[in-house]
Amino acid sequence: MSVSPTSAAGAHIVWDWNGTLLHDIDAVIAATNASFAEFGFAPITLERYRELYVVPVPKFYERLMGRLPTDAEWEVMDETFHRYYWAAADTAGLTEGARELLRDWQAGGLTQSLLSLAPHERLVPLVEAHGIGAHFLRVDGRTGPSHTSKAVHLIRHMAAMEGTGVTADRTILIGDALDDALAAAHVGARAVLYTGGSHSRRSLERAGVPVVDSLAEAVRTARELAE
Repeated sequence: MSVSPTSAAGAHIVWDWNGTLLHDIDAVIAATNASFAEFGFAPITLERYRELYVVPVPKFYERLMGRLPTDAEWEVMDETFHRYYWAAADTAGLTEGARELLRDWQAGGLTQSLLSLAPHERLVPLVEAHGIGAHFLRVDGRTGPSHTSKAVHLIRHMAAMEGTGVTADRTILIGDALDDALAAAHVGARAVLYTGGSHSRRSLERAGVPVVDSLAEAVRTARELAE
């Protein structure tokens, strides 16, 4: 898909990684069930995961357990999840069409960046392994605790791009979670939510922003929002 340089001049996309550009939902479900097994919980299906998932992640476990996990339980769950997830993440591929969409957005003279709650030191090598790092003004993963909100990191991400011409009012965040929409609203940007990741369509529609079933549709919607 080509992008007209004039149709969305000044538009900037902030891409989410897990569940958006990276199709890793199978790895997420397997790792989640491994963490559940530590405490004798029954495995969760993809459908139930998408209905219940929420950020910060301890709240997700609260929905399943009927209470927040203790600090000790959370440490075990978090460590187990990441151990299993990162063992599988290297084999996860990019979402259909992602590579071409990144290339064409850049070729249209527009800018984009990548922001993830995945640990920064894990994220950057994985992005480079997929050969897409050159498409982004910057790539930022999470630094600090794993339960921090996307809004905190988006504020820092936007501030780090000061002077590049990127402005919040011309920025569209494309992600797969309600937290992405909340983060975008927090900084004065807009959001488009993709159904291929962590949330069901019904859950995503609660955010009151466009919800799409493909990344191609997400980019088309982002361009329309920027016109």
